[in-house]
Amino acid sequence: MKKIYYARGQAVLKGASAKAKLMEFQAKSFVEAEEMRMKSQECKLQQQYENKNLQLQTHFEKKEAHLKHLEVQHKEFVRDEKRYLEKEKQELEKERQILEQERENFKKQCAVCKEAQAKALDAMLNYMAYTKDEIKNMVLEQLEEELEAQKSALIKRYEKEAKEEGKRKSYAILAEATARFAGNYAAENLTTRIALPCSDYIGRVIGKDGKNIEAFKKVSGVDIEFSEDSSELCLSSFNLYRREVASETLKILIEDGRIQPNRIEEVYHRVARNMEKELLSEGESVVLELELGAMEDELKFLIGKMRYRSSFGQNALQHSKEVALLAGLIAEQLGGDKKLARRAGILHDIGKALTQELGRDHVNLGVEVCKRHKEDPVVINAIYAHHGHEEIMSVECASVCAADALSAGRPGARRKSDEEYAKRMQALEEIALEFDGVEKAYAMESGRELRVIVKSNQVRDNQVPIIARKIAKKIEESTQYVGEVGVQVVRESRFKTTATLKQ
Repeated sequence: MKKIYYARGQAVLKGASAKAKLMEFQAKSFVEAEEMRMKSQECKLQQQYENKNLQLQTHFEKKEAHLKHLEVQHKEFVRDEKRYLEKEKQELEKERQILEQERENFKKQCAVCKEAQAKALDAMLNYMAYTKDEIKNMVLEQLEEELEAQKSALIKRYEKEAKEEGKRKSYAILAEATARFAGNYAAENLTTRIALPCSDYIGRVIGKDGKNIEAFKKVSGVDIEFSEDSSELCLSSFNLYRREVASETLKILIEDGRIQPNRIEEVYHRVARNMEKELLSEGESVVLELELGAMEDELKFLIGKMRYRSSFGQNALQHSKEVALLAGLIAEQLGGDKKLARRAGILHDIGKALTQELGRDHVNLGVEVCKRHKEDPVVINAIYAHHGHEEIMSVECASVCAADALSAGRPGARRKSDEEYAKRMQALEEIALEFDGVEKAYAMESGRELRVIVKSNQVRDNQVPIIARKIAKKIEESTQYVGEVGVQVVRESRFKTTATLKQ
């Protein structure tokens, strides 16, 4: 019986010992958890303290910078006020000197008058001493001097009236010519939007691993962006002609559904050839509309190409047509050759159709192409004179210069920002084209990227990084725009052969 009680006691002791150990473990766990929580709370409070301290320090620095800025402004204001007061002081000193000078002149005039009075008095006293002929000669000399003064005054008055009459007539001629012609103005945008049939076409346009979109950018030199809702895509380029060819190419590809690198290049070249025919046809229509007579096909093509060229946001073809019509009206009013004035007006900016490809001054380019086709010297003179490179030699040339100023200077006709953007894009492309082995260059992403295609038969793979670095260095030295321009140089080799199948 004692053994039983002893065994039970031992079991109770073991249970109590186990419970005590469990409670001790739970207490240790609780203490450790509290310590961890306290450390976490301490880290959090430390972080809050540091953040608050940083905020206060930042606020203090901003406040200090603001106070310094106010101090600088105050100093500049005080300096400006000092300069203004100094300038006022100088002006008052000048006015005082002028008054002193006028007072001295008045004293001199008074002295001259007194001297004249004395001479007149002496003449009257000696009057009886002169003979009849001497008195007659004196009177005639005095009358001759008065008549000479009156004649000079009449000549000046008639010259002034003639100038005013000429100015009134010239204004009347310009007003009548402007009233008889009213041209429309349409601003040129730098983007073209194309609607997509569905969002699946985005994947087709991009292609596997982006091959389709890269091939399109390479062959067209135009950048593509997609809308957020995948309903349309946007083509952007400062070159209007290049963007129009790319737009038509993309429309055909989307309609056909077969979008592949080789297909893209094939369709692009076909659209470019068709576009050249359309430009020649449009140039012929303009020549017929203005009744200019015979003209070389190259000039007609360049006239049509000016449709895709703008200057300060004003369409070059529309501007040239306005100049031609206004110049014809003005020349007709002034007795000049209306047809020749129109011809000079439509060709005065013909060089602008070549500037984006050749990158030179449009005046010299226009003169070269017109001389090559033996255009009238009046046309050459108008191209030179409308930018002040030569003196005006004829009524027709003067009419073209006046019409050019009227068309370009009317309110809302031109914007400068687009032209400056286009010049920046063109400058980047011209820098790349200066290097040997470069075949094409396209400025993309609003000038943030320059894509350069080199000739594979002239440039090796190990030369590509060197060319890219040289172009980037030249851009840094030559341009003054803020930002970064990524230079991407592409070298690609293609081999084509024909396989003959036997039956």
